[in-house]
Amino acid sequence: MDHSVNDKSRCEAMSISPPPTPENVRICLVGAVAHDTVTLAAAQSFKLPVVTSETGGEFVSDTSHVTYFVLSDFDGPVYDTIYRSKHRILGPPALQQAARSGDGLFHNNRPIYNNCMRGVITCFTGIRKKDELTQLVHLIHSMGGSIRKDMMTKVTHLICNSTGGEKYQYAMTFRLAVVRPSWVEDAWSKRHDPNFTANVDEVLRPHRLKAFEGQKVCFFGFPPDEHQHMVDVLKENGGIPADLEDPQCSHVVVDEHVVTSKPEPKNTKTHIVKADWFWYTIQNGYADEGRYLFGDYLDSIANTPGADRRDSLPISFNKRKRKRLSHRTPAGGEGTPLGAGKRRSSVSDAGLLSVSGSFLDCTTSPDQNKHEGSKKNAIIAETADASIDQTIKSQSMRHNHFMDFYHTESNYVGILDTIVNLFKDPLEEMIEKDTENALLNKSELKSIFSNFLPIHDVHKRMLNRLKEIHANWAEEHLIGQIIIDNRDELIKAYPPYVNFFEKMKETLLQCDAANPRFHAFLKINQAKPECGRQTLQDLMIRPVQRLPSISLLLNDILKHTGKGNPDHRKLDEALKAIKEVMTHINEDKRKTEGQLAMFDIFNDIDNCPPHLVSSHRHFVSRCEVTELTDSLSGRGDSLMLFLFSDTLEVCKKRSRAFNNAKSPSTNGLNTTRCQTSKPYKHIKLMPLSSLRLVVNIQDSPRAFALNCRATVDNKDRLHSFSICDEEMDKIVYLRSLCKQLAENACKADAEKFMVNCESEELGIDVTDINVGTLSKAFKFATRTRMRVGRAFSFNKTPSKLKRAVTTMMTSPFGSTQSLTPASQLAQMKLASCTNLNEVGEESSESGDSKASTSPSAASEILVAPMSVQPTRKNKHPPMSMAALRRL
Repeated sequence: MDHSVNDKSRCEAMSISPPPTPENVRICLVGAVAHDTVTLAAAQSFKLPVVTSETGGEFVSDTSHVTYFVLSDFDGPVYDTIYRSKHRILGPPALQQAARSGDGLFHNNRPIYNNCMRGVITCFTGIRKKDELTQLVHLIHSMGGSIRKDMMTKVTHLICNSTGGEKYQYAMTFRLAVVRPSWVEDAWSKRHDPNFTANVDEVLRPHRLKAFEGQKVCFFGFPPDEHQHMVDVLKENGGIPADLEDPQCSHVVVDEHVVTSKPEPKNTKTHIVKADWFWYTIQNGYADEGRYLFGDYLDSIANTPGADRRDSLPISFNKRKRKRLSHRTPAGGEGTPLGAGKRRSSVSDAGLLSVSGSFLDCTTSPDQNKHEGSKKNAIIAETADASIDQTIKSQSMRHNHFMDFYHTESNYVGILDTIVNLFKDPLEEMIEKDTENALLNKSELKSIFSNFLPIHDVHKRMLNRLKEIHANWAEEHLIGQIIIDNRDELIKAYPPYVNFFEKMKETLLQCDAANPRFHAFLKINQAKPECGRQTLQDLMIRPVQRLPSISLLLNDILKHTGKGNPDHRKLDEALKAIKEVMTHINEDKRKTEGQLAMFDIFNDIDNCPPHLVSSHRHFVSRCEVTELTDSLSGRGDSLMLFLFSDTLEVCKKRSRAFNNAKSPSTNGLNTTRCQTSKPYKHIKLMPLSSLRLVVNIQDSPRAFALNCRATVDNKDRLHSFSICDEEMDKIVYLRSLCKQLAENACKADAEKFMVNCESEELGIDVTDINVGTLSKAFKFATRTRMRVGRAFSFNKTPSKLKRAVTTMMTSPFGSTQSLTPASQLAQMKLASCTNLNEVGEESSESGDSKASTSPSAASEILVAPMSVQPTRKNKHPPMSMAALRRL
């Protein structure tokens, strides 16, 4: 394309001509467009004269008509000739779009190839090359868009190559689309599609500028891990890492908590900013460097009185000052609120007590070091004078320990307030204002903070009561009554939070890793003094630690409360209340884990009844057993008993070897047996209400039975099992089963559900349990033989194969000359089911005798396997179900 032709006229403002009368309007299809049936049909739909021409030259000089020239190429001499004549030019997509809209032809004096940018008003910044800018302007006009020199309210898109500048700040403030020039080029490449629209998110997204695109950033003063993390985030957001010696470095990001002097980059125009600028840019897309200058931060520290700047000073400043003060501060004695090391150890690592005014001192952070005690004493010396110390020491030990409780509760509520004010409320406001651009959606926000508010509310009420006691202290004040009055609220608030804390933490970490803007939001708030440079995860774990801390604090108060004090009994009840809350937490956690385990069990069982998963049911235990009877799956089968709060799920444990075995198909091809990923197969779901008794078989260390109530045939059922796990205590498991039966029947005495019997009384043989490896191999071989037998069944085998088997297969017991085909088949069947035990017995009985080839000898050897022989009868008759019920 000749871009030098009429560049100035192409950049003029768009002008709209008055609609011409239909008598003077015609459409000229130029070149190959005349042969396009779709474009021809669109032109004819306007009910105007339609003419065709190879070049359109014969109609250019005709001024008696307003001619719309339709060209397929906006380049070359034909286009330039028509363009200089100031006639209207359209592309085939623009003509088709006009016909489809029904609004008539566009009266735009500029050439319009496609209206994919109709309604788009763009502005440029940072594009220095004139040829590139001219080309972009022409393409935008050709696609129906408009251009403005300055940013104004009507501008919809800013086109630039790098972030920064006033126009960029304006666009980010008003949430305008900021895209690269490649967006225009990409839209022009798709100009032939009449259905294409450039101003949609799917098209804009690949061309949007990233937060640091075109910027070279240097990080100064950060620890190695944090430095590398910030470099990775910078690269993900289009930035380029640099150092102080790079003359093209645009920003130097300084860790203001460590660096005490302003760095000197080689480029004097480089912005030196705090870390907040970096994270605010990630979160919002842009941050004004003037608000985060490191030099202004140092000036503010120098001009701030020492008493007011402790939280804002760099860590190195605070360390030096605390070190000097710690040398001048005597260690606290037994009479101080903190006492000595004993006082701190009384709350264990659930919390360190402080009166420093920083609520983060109430509990130990994960990175707190062993010198915290000396730091804390230095802060006390910094905030209290000698007269206050003397007053504190003169108080009773009961009052001092109450002050410990009061200060830690005040600090704890301060942490909860920080979580609400810095994290929860701002995230909720973002959702209310702009759901699409919010950092978290409603589901994620609920998963993180839904169980937090009840804890915040109950502790605010407790703190108000403590403040009243603190303001009007008397030894007879009932401190324990505060816990007793809020016991029910504590029971309701803490179990859901503690038990779902891991799930909350998992959601928080996922959102942090998947959402860079949310990660930046957390980093910004973490650097604020209210957070003490601790993460949201560190703050959210404080409620998990608080209850043990309260228990220890109340115990210390109780030790220094006389028995004649009315609060002595209240404190004792308060300690029991705290233990009750923690018991509810453990019980609720057990039920929660049981309900979650129920879903895993359901997914592991093939054909499991769907109603097994229920909100009122939870998992209790599992037990792997071997069946001793044939009432469920079969004697010797490996079963799994899943015990729930109101039912017993019986399923069969699938064998890996059996699942992986190959079975020949009936069509003669070897195909692999259809395998399942589920390790269990459903057998029976027995409600606990259907179990009458649990029978302990005394003459076996692992055998037991379950007596089920009468079914449709009015007969009780007895299912007997043998526990496979040798480490499992049979009596403990049976008592657990009886406990669930008693709870399900609403009876207090669980022992009545268990009876003791001998195996002979029940008619159960516990001496020959097929649980050995060799027995399992025999059973597997038997099943394989059955499958092979079915595959080669003479009823299903083709006739040719049947004849081959009849003529070629010989008897394994001797000659087949004197045997009929029926007797030969019988011998083959008997041979296939002979197991190794029987073969060994035969060889031992025959001694050195050799197998005879006569039919009589074969008949002596062919003994039926144990699986089909009659079972041995017990000496005593089996106990009837009626007798078992009498027991």
